[in-house]
Amino acid sequence: MNLGILGFFKYFGFFAASAAHLLESLGLGADIPTLNLLLPVGISFYTFQTLGYTIDVYRGKETAVDDLATFALYVAYFPQLVAGPIERSSHLLPELSKRRRVSAEKIASGCELVLMGFFKKVFIADAVATMADASFAAPGGQSGWNLIIAVYFFALQIYGDFAGYTDIARGVSRLLGIELRLNFKQPYLATNITEFWRRWHMSLSSWLRDYLYIPLGGNRKGRFRTYLNNMLTMLLGGLWHGAGWNFIAWGGLHGMYLAVHKFTLGDKKVELSRPPRSPRQWVGALAGMFVTFHLVCLAWVFFRADSLSNAATYLGCIARGLTVAPETTYVAHLLFYGFWALLIEGLCWYRDDELPVSGSWRPLWRGLAYACMVFLIVCIGRSDARPFIYFQF
Repeated sequence: MNLGILGFFKYFGFFAASAAHLLESLGLGADIPTLNLLLPVGISFYTFQTLGYTIDVYRGKETAVDDLATFALYVAYFPQLVAGPIERSSHLLPELSKRRRVSAEKIASGCELVLMGFFKKVFIADAVATMADASFAAPGGQSGWNLIIAVYFFALQIYGDFAGYTDIARGVSRLLGIELRLNFKQPYLATNITEFWRRWHMSLSSWLRDYLYIPLGGNRKGRFRTYLNNMLTMLLGGLWHGAGWNFIAWGGLHGMYLAVHKFTLGDKKVELSRPPRSPRQWVGALAGMFVTFHLVCLAWVFFRADSLSNAATYLGCIARGLTVAPETTYVAHLLFYGFWALLIEGLCWYRDDELPVSGSWRPLWRGLAYACMVFLIVCIGRSDARPFIYFQF
């Protein structure tokens, strides 16, 4: 029933149009009816959240909730309702049921998270979105280097947009005395693609692992099945993001990345990287970050493009236009906003904390740091509101 509702609203038109196109390509006339429906905002998130609860109860891992109001609140809890994180019943239901106490520390950290979320969304994501949108809308008239930088802009945009929403949701929820799961942990500082998916949209990647990859057999049925299960999981993960072949291609690329990485890794386990302690370790870590980031950016082209053909056109324009130098404006924006993104993410990565500003700092320095963020948001941040990207999912 859960998947049926999701499929009806989100995928009926996509599969109907794809079937009609296939029949027409075979010379058969097709007149398949389609439905012009408004997609309920955030339907993918609360569908997976409810589906996870149903499966856990069926497996005997959780006891069914006997209070309708508590279950309704679990499904429709407003801070994370429309863009995650995708909460598990084992975590969120106890948070909703227990007696809540909001301390001064929780109020302070909650407000800090909200401010950090606005900084990522308004100051970084919305600022670089304009140039990313212009490049993807008309790639033919720009140099290849401009288009490459625009992919970097989109990488910053989607991270600042989505991670910013998560920070705001977690901060607001903490003000209510309810803890939500960490959903992002410096993903662009991952040294390999497996680590990237343990840092990016962590609630979705763990959901796909527990409810799809492992039931398919995981890595328990030989290497070929492991690679196949990786690919199937990521293809369905791509389809979860949107009803389009470009999203399926994005998922397929990540499935291929993961399969190749597992093939080269063998039986070794992947751990989250920590700041290196020697120059040699730094060289290896930076090389891994560079390669992983650019593999992710290549896949982002398919995610951002409206269709497979547009993605192919964009990549073709990059290949043909590398002889022309990038515009100074593009380079300046990349250096400026890239610096701030790297600063806050690098500090969080180095401190292994959710916030770049340490609670052990003197109040004066903490106040100056947050005052700097407020100044940048108000004086440099975009004043026109842009919808959150993941609202469409």
